Amino acid sequence: MKLSKQHSMYESEHTLFIKALKEKNPGMEAGQQQGRALLWDRPPVSLDEQERQMKSAIKQQAYVYQNKV
Repeated sequence: MKLSKQHSMYESEHTLFIKALKEKNPGMEAGQQQGRALLWDRPPVSLDEQERQMKSAIKQQAYVYQNKV
């Protein structure tokens, strides 16, 4: 579905706000990428390391608040 020229030039208030914010803070995107890399982008874990982590995990009962029977 093709939009008319009038609607193709439309930008929401949210889009305008984000564009203005990026113009005021040109280094913001680089900071966001560094933050993402710090928290989420991690090197892959080897199969041996995965197996070691699974073996060393503490087993948890199905319902954690139930007294042990």
